[in-house]
Amino acid sequence: MLAVITGLAFIVLGLWGILGWWAEFVKFLQGSVPFMLFVGGLLAVVAGVTSIRDSLESRNMPESEEDKKE
Repeated sequence: MLAVITGLAFIVLGLWGILGWWAEFVKFLQGSVPFMLFVGGLLAVVAGVTSIRDSLESRNMPESEEDKKE
């Protein structure tokens, strides 16, 4: 119950702050959205490279212990 009341209070304060400082909020979005897109793209590239590297390593590894002996 306390979490719900606290959450509602934070929502009200957040809306009040956004409406009170609308110009500053828009400036913040203008600066943060390109940064978030850059970081998201960087994470996607790293995840893709890691996935490709893992698939290449799994192809090069023998599938069982018997294959290692041959």
